[in-house]
Amino acid sequence: QVRLVQSGGGLVQAGGSLRLSCTASRNIFTIDAMGYYRQAPGKERELVASISSGSFTNYADSVKGRFTISTDNAKNTVYLQMNNLKPEDTAVYYCNAHYYGQHYWGQGTQVTVSS
Repeated sequence: QVRLVQSGGGLVQAGGSLRLSCTASRNIFTIDAMGYYRQAPGKERELVASISSGSFTNYADSVKGRFTISTDNAKNTVYLQMNNLKPEDTAVYYCNAHYYGQHYWGQGTQVTVSS
């Protein structure tokens, strides 16, 4: 089992930056992949970015060039650096871990981008 605790998020103006953090309860080397999803009101949850245990990264087209996912293995933490934020990035962001065929979720954190 994996417990995920998120931090970061908040309110920022368009063009600004935020960093999300997600700390796992186990060594992230043992986790197949971790990532961030987001869900805006009235929309389905969508993948934003992911990183595998082999450090392969994947990004949604809408965030390529603006968001960067990275890990700090010593802290069992995954970060999502979000730059040049846009109002359409407004959503609740969820950390995800894929471990032994199961998906585990963080508590979610609100990101609001004002125009």
